[in-house]
Amino acid sequence: MTATMRTEALALLLECDADRKAAGALALRADLPVDAAAPLDEPRGIPGRPARPLLVPHAQIRQRSIRSREGRAALIHAIAHIELNAIDLALDAVWRFAGLPERFYRDWVGVAAEEALHFSLLRDHLKGLGSAYGDFPAHAALWEMAERTRDDVLARMALVPRTLEARGLDASPAVKTKLLAAGDAGGAAIIDRILRDEIGHVAIGNHWYRWLCTQRGLDPVATYAELASRHAAPRPRGPFNLAARRAAGFSEAELALLG
Repeated sequence: MTATMRTEALALLLECDADRKAAGALALRADLPVDAAAPLDEPRGIPGRPARPLLVPHAQIRQRSIRSREGRAALIHAIAHIELNAIDLALDAVWRFAGLPERFYRDWVGVAAEEALHFSLLRDHLKGLGSAYGDFPAHAALWEMAERTRDDVLARMALVPRTLEARGLDASPAVKTKLLAAGDAGGAAIIDRILRDEIGHVAIGNHWYRWLCTQRGLDPVATYAELASRHAAPRPRGPFNLAARRAAGFSEAELALLG
């Protein structure tokens, strides 16, 4: 079978080794044919996961002081885990949803590559702290939303980039401040890089969410509220990074609803 962007994305999604997955996402060729119309059967094993970290409910994740080396490592590990899941989320959008404009697939392949870079930077920083990815427990909350929205690309765009990833825009300033206070300037610089890129990722989600609403004749604000309720999306909690959210394309009406 001829390789396409979508079949290659699916193969990477099934990869269990985190380093190979990240390297593959960085190397995924932008000149591959997309074959947007092709229906692809879902195989077992999505997403491929490494044997470690141990996945536990979010409430069981132990909070550590980042003033200790172990605490900083645990924080960097948690963010690295989010970035690895973000690679999976971008790749899943590429293979799963057929019949969209080619730009949709190329946008999300680009996102997967940037998430892979983030994971690689955090993995290497973690090594400098004497730890490795997989050393601390993690949770699967991001992928749980992917499962809930697997049958509707509109819900996926509404509730993954525009909700879960947008929470990262809000959290980044506080994380950077904590790392700087703990003397971890290198970690803080990585957070700066992630924030810059994540604004673009959320903007891509906003673009395709609004495009899909237009195609279906739906009001974006009312539809978001309905989808968030139907799929039990977490309610956004402040403080909000309004400047980053504006840069990512949220409207003033949407920002006003944050509370």
